Amino acid sequence: MLGESRAKILLYCLAVGFFSSAFAGSDLGTGADLVLLGGNIWTGAGRNASALVIRDGRLTYVGDDAGARVSIGQSTRVVQLQGRSVLPGLVDAHMHPLDIVDLPVCDLDSRPLSLRQLTDFVRACLKRYTVPVGGRLLVHQWNYVAGNQPDEQHPSLRAALDLAAKDREVQLLGNDGHHSAFNSLGLTHAKNNTGQIVGLSKQTLATDFADYRALVGVDATGELNGAVNEDARYTINANSMMYTEYARVLAHPEQVARRINRAGITAITDAMANPDGMGFWEKLADSGRMTMRANLAQFHDPERYRVAGGAVDYDAMVAKAQTIRARFANSPLVRADTVKIFADGVLEGDPLAHPPTLPNGAVLEPLLQPRFGRDEQGRVTVLGYVDTASVDCVAERARSVAATDAQVLQFTQEHGFHPAQCKISRGQLQHDAEVIKEFSRRFHLAGFNLHIHAIGDRAVRTGLDAIEAARAADGNATTRDGFAHIQLAHPDDIARLGHNHLFIAYTYAWADVDPDYDMTVIPFLQKVSGNDYAALHVPGSYYEENTYPVRATRDAGAILAAGSDAPVETRDPRPFVNMARALTRRLPAGPVLNARQAIGIADVLAAYTINGARWLGIDAVAGSLEVGKSADFVVIDRDPVQLAATGRADEIAQTQVLSTWFQGKQVYTAPRH
Repeated sequence: MLGESRAKILLYCLAVGFFSSAFAGSDLGTGADLVLLGGNIWTGAGRNASALVIRDGRLTYVGDDAGARVSIGQSTRVVQLQGRSVLPGLVDAHMHPLDIVDLPVCDLDSRPLSLRQLTDFVRACLKRYTVPVGGRLLVHQWNYVAGNQPDEQHPSLRAALDLAAKDREVQLLGNDGHHSAFNSLGLTHAKNNTGQIVGLSKQTLATDFADYRALVGVDATGELNGAVNEDARYTINANSMMYTEYARVLAHPEQVARRINRAGITAITDAMANPDGMGFWEKLADSGRMTMRANLAQFHDPERYRVAGGAVDYDAMVAKAQTIRARFANSPLVRADTVKIFADGVLEGDPLAHPPTLPNGAVLEPLLQPRFGRDEQGRVTVLGYVDTASVDCVAERARSVAATDAQVLQFTQEHGFHPAQCKISRGQLQHDAEVIKEFSRRFHLAGFNLHIHAIGDRAVRTGLDAIEAARAADGNATTRDGFAHIQLAHPDDIARLGHNHLFIAYTYAWADVDPDYDMTVIPFLQKVSGNDYAALHVPGSYYEENTYPVRATRDAGAILAAGSDAPVETRDPRPFVNMARALTRRLPAGPVLNARQAIGIADVLAAYTINGARWLGIDAVAGSLEVGKSADFVVIDRDPVQLAATGRADEIAQTQVLSTWFQGKQVYTAPRH
């Protein structure tokens, strides 16, 4: 009798095991590795769930608790989520990962300091880091759009840095990756295109470095004010944008993975993967501690491939990229089938310079020449505009030789503005349009996807022309081509972005109203009188309607992704801040930047999950929580869907990551307080 009962029990257990394995998908009655119960799970696959079942790093069940419990075996780890929200592992489709870890360096952390305060800060860093005479101090995360107010003793960046150090080189690294500033000693180290050290000065700016004049700040007499931007920086320091601390990061590559997981991110695009930095990715992948997927957008600067006569050696460039792609061809976590190119720089000018420095982002219409002053509170304001079509400006532009200091002074006294403000400029492309087009064509033919940095509307149009020509050349319209940023786009080009179904990595946190920042951009693009919100943000104006045109590009058919661009502005990838701003387009309690371009929570979650995975080419294994996919997910402390639905979207920005899971393993746990 006892034996018969045991037999019945055994048959019952076997039956339960059979049905459990059939429901779970692959547990075969032995139990899952991990079961999570009682959650509020946004799967990204059209329905929510409360439970996940995981075996061998993959999801074998996504559904309700009852269905998951049948997969619990003796060795199964069970996690009670207690109603917490779960999202698929987040995808950051545009960041610079080797520059996001916190290191013991001189770091301004984007704080807006006056030039006087900047002098004191740099002095303290020189002492703290014991920079020797003749050495170089790099000052990270300099906020170039806020602070930097001059005074009589600190009239320029150069003067402020000289007061901090005359016998050691100082370089400020802009928190956007496009701006720098140097003291006088730093400027003396500039090399011309033959490699000769001639120094960057008023004289050499007219000769050796004439091509960089739009990228170098000067004062009213033409002397350098210390600001050196974009490619002009490389004449002084070749490592002026990314990987400035490469050796330190290479020593402990897992720090990068930990920083990324801490934000709930399990897949990224390295948006400027320098060929010299590939050792990092090989070391991390080989270490067994790579707790994310990475798409490397290889950066091959056409200007570095120019040969005798000035032609670009596209064959050498493509061959180099193919070699790198092949190095990762068998890697399960790293791929290198994308290339990055800059179409332009950025749209910020400098109202504090005299004359004001124009933006260098490429725009369709000529930039305006504002006349800046100060209001009663000492804030920068727009007093009026230079009439660049006036007889005096036409004559100034026709001048065949550079004006002398005396002539500049006389002109300024007579007209109330600097003669350099007669200049007509539409910014500048990073490369000739034909170079961008041929770069795109060659790499498309070689089977690469295109990742184009474009800020201004002319840069967007140029990039679109290049992608369309590349797709026509190889007949392939299914490549994962796309843009990063798109701060400004013409309505005609918004339609083209959609028609071509291109991916766009917006940094949604930038789509807000920031008075300091806005004064560096909007007055150069459309006429402004004053400096308040009403003056800068005119409903129906070109900038207001077409800046960060998120909803318009989505409606046109483009595919929204998300990219933090970290460490730009902040080393924190801050995905939930980006999500909140995508919904609100404002700083908390601040005015809104064209609410018509806001999107809904479903759109922004898709941008950070399945759309990003599609752009990286990993949507078959990641981007949503579905049976058969990798168990990549993040547990958070609040429900962004509910917050958005109840008018509390601002609170999404405060979301805390409780844990991050990659391939079924917990790779980050928030510390307990």
